[in-house]
Amino acid sequence: MTLRLQLWMIFLAPVLLVAGLFALGLTVPVPHLGRDYVLRLVLPDAGQPVDLPKVYGPQDNSRPLVVIDAGHGGRDPGASGAAIREKTVVLGLAQSLKEALLANGGVRVAMTREDDSFLVLEERPEIARRLRADLLVSIHADSAAGASGVSGASIYTLSQQASSEAAARFAARENRVDRVNGIGVDGRSQEVVDILVELAQRRVQGASAELASLIEREGQGKLQFHPQARRSAPLAVLRAPDVPAVLYEAGFITNPEDAERLTSAEGREQFASTMARAIRIFLARRSGE
Repeated sequence: MTLRLQLWMIFLAPVLLVAGLFALGLTVPVPHLGRDYVLRLVLPDAGQPVDLPKVYGPQDNSRPLVVIDAGHGGRDPGASGAAIREKTVVLGLAQSLKEALLANGGVRVAMTREDDSFLVLEERPEIARRLRADLLVSIHADSAAGASGVSGASIYTLSQQASSEAAARFAARENRVDRVNGIGVDGRSQEVVDILVELAQRRVQGASAELASLIEREGQGKLQFHPQARRSAPLAVLRAPDVPAVLYEAGFITNPEDAERLTSAEGREQFASTMARAIRIFLARRSGE
């Protein structure tokens, strides 16, 4: 629930209650109502973030922050296989990756969801932005109805055309955001904002491609990849203009071997350790820059 909606509910609730009682012909006896009565509303502290997930790991903002996004959830089950659903499979993978990253220390981790809750697509990259994350990893699984032999993982980054579209849309609403890639934009001209967004997008695209290459490299002999492992697409979850992001399609849940690998403890551990290693190498390289 957004802060704006919370505020509306606070102010409208008493009005709706009185209106409802009036409509039903009911009254509330008030023996005494004088000036000694004071109505106080408890509002969130100014500047405090709301609706953001918990950040695990060292409580040191200088440490890199990885946001893990388990795809789908709630009323959106995602793809379906033999008695398994994508939203459940990817949540297990996301939790395993979180544990693997935290086990070696030095990295902070947040998850867009930790249960069977529903998030709209636009919320996921926005969470990463608001947390000022260093990286967003979205985890999904695929399906291929009538083609159970199709298998293997794929790594998606944002396509160039979608990248330009995303930058344009972001620049159009930039007056509601105060920073891009750590640079303040408040009070700057629209032309300057457009340039900052474009530069940020180029940097993010390069970083995202670098992480995709590392995942593919570290996964050789450990993870099962689709013959076309590297892909790009106009995916909404990858459109944050100042947070490097990849979407990892972990495999096909309609393929029995993939489904077994993605749901077994051994398969999740292999995925998590490999991804965590690639992420740590990526973060180490970025810190060196």
